[in-house]
Amino acid sequence: MKVMLATGNAGKVREIQEALSGLNWTLSSVSGLPLPEETGRTYEDNAALKACFVAHMTAMPALADDSGLEVEALGGEPGVYSARYGNWNSDVERNVYLLDKLRGQANRRAKFVSVVILAHPDGHVETYRGELHGTLLEGPRGDGGFGYDPLFVPDGHTRTLAEMTVPEKRAISHRGQALAALAHAYREGPPPAPSPPQATNKAQKQPPTPSRKG
Repeated sequence: MKVMLATGNAGKVREIQEALSGLNWTLSSVSGLPLPEETGRTYEDNAALKACFVAHMTAMPALADDSGLEVEALGGEPGVYSARYGNWNSDVERNVYLLDKLRGQANRRAKFVSVVILAHPDGHVETYRGELHGTLLEGPRGDGGFGYDPLFVPDGHTRTLAEMTVPEKRAISHRGQALAALAHAYREGPPPAPSPPQATNKAQKQPPTPSRKG
């Protein structure tokens, strides 16, 4: 099966290709095709916007994801706005902004969330979700990764995601979990598509007209 990847991020393309290497798929990233703006209120909305757009434009299945960091003490912020939190343009600026908002907070619990959508040209979509729980430090550690990785220590670990190797991070990451769920679903062939809604006989569903007695 040929699947289009609805992303222009080269690092994300490599991660998806490696995660799905066990499937008999040909994965191609979109090029020269502007993706729709992420205006959704949920990860599912944003991933579906991109995947459904590419599936429609190419007439092929399309894969997209949306992910973010949710911080307990901030009521789930930054969430879907993680990549543009505080309207800052760089990872470093967004990390500083987040740490400023958390200054003095004892609760440093947070989680990364990723939702992967596989959209088909016939209109049906499949959703796969992954979560990684952990704690935010009071300062960055590590030179690897991207985004909020230097601040995030996953549960059961002592190093931040930015201190881990790429294979170590991939094995536990939120996106890795979502992609693993997709790969598992397709390991023995594609899962069945949902059945279209059955046409109903309106005449059968209407109650009988009461007879009038004269």
